[in-house]
Amino acid sequence: MWELKHIAYRIEGRALVEGVDLAIAPGKLVGALGPNGAGKSTLLRLAAGLLDPSEGEARLDGRPLREYTRREAARRIAFVPQDTHVEFPFTAFEIALMGRNPRLGRFQWPGPADREAVRRAMERTETIEFAERPATTLSGGERQRVFLARALASESEFIALDEPTANLDVQHVLQFLSLARDLTLREGRGILMAMHDLNVAQEYCDQVLLLDRGRVAGVGAPGEVLTPDRIRRVFRVDVEPLTRGDGGTVLAFRQTE
Repeated sequence: MWELKHIAYRIEGRALVEGVDLAIAPGKLVGALGPNGAGKSTLLRLAAGLLDPSEGEARLDGRPLREYTRREAARRIAFVPQDTHVEFPFTAFEIALMGRNPRLGRFQWPGPADREAVRRAMERTETIEFAERPATTLSGGERQRVFLARALASESEFIALDEPTANLDVQHVLQFLSLARDLTLREGRGILMAMHDLNVAQEYCDQVLLLDRGRVAGVGAPGEVLTPDRIRRVFRVDVEPLTRGDGGTVLAFRQTE
């Protein structure tokens, strides 16, 4: 189990995240939702051990994440940032291969098994076709998929994804969502994903955490959390649930008057 226990993060007395409790079980996709500035990215970095909390703690299997070495934590939790800007002309394959670093010894070089893990990850994210291209020549969406391949290549049990579909076209958004479902349902990985699309969250997430200015506005099953009243209060928009032809529900939004 991957857990956040009353976690908070403050800078100069201002709380970016305050009092969050959350559990991400293997095989579950948990969406972190909220307006811009709600604290989603900060929460993911706290969960992955990339930031030290001001209060509370992140835990893996009941053990505080701070007690793990950085390599041990990275072996268990892969992190895909929202900003995938690359300064140096590493090839796409070399970036994806970095996902194997936590599984290598201090002076160990990647072997055939590591390269095979990367090849499989790049095939699943449809990035193998530009494996030898410098990452500096790739589009934002292409780099996003390469960083996702890096996370898959790590073979970690848990993955933190910071708005992974932000730069993807419609085809690759659908492909990613199908892949996320496959990673959870078939492979049993636990995913914590910051996202904006409430309809996608309603369709694909097992659980959602709704943040409002760093505080929890709701947590639980999407249908229980994403109610019109709560959406209106947090996002300052009106919403009308509409019934689809297949019996599902889609949320239609409009500005509040």
